[in-house]
Amino acid sequence: MDWPHDPDGEEGSEGRRKYGHAVLAKKVDEGEDFPFSAGEYAEQYGDHPVRIDYETVVSVDDIFEDIDDDTEFADFPEFHKRVGKELRAKDYWPYRLEHA
Repeated sequence: MDWPHDPDGEEGSEGRRKYGHAVLAKKVDEGEDFPFSAGEYAEQYGDHPVRIDYETVVSVDDIFEDIDDDTEFADFPEFHKRVGKELRAKDYWPYRLEHA
């Protein structure tokens, strides 16, 4: 895919130092941007790359495709919970819990 910026540059995953949630969250200013909808976020950042792990990069649109555009995020905890659920559902979450 032809990204609008380097996925590992300062606008992306900062030289592979930031992944998944961190890349998504750094696009949001907690003091100014909330509340906002999933549709607004995807419209603004949909073509931006998100590094999932050392070899996988997907777009914000890929992550948000199954989140209803009308879903509203009132604060960071709501944003992280919903986006985390979607990352796990798409198997973009590199960590697995062991169930005994």
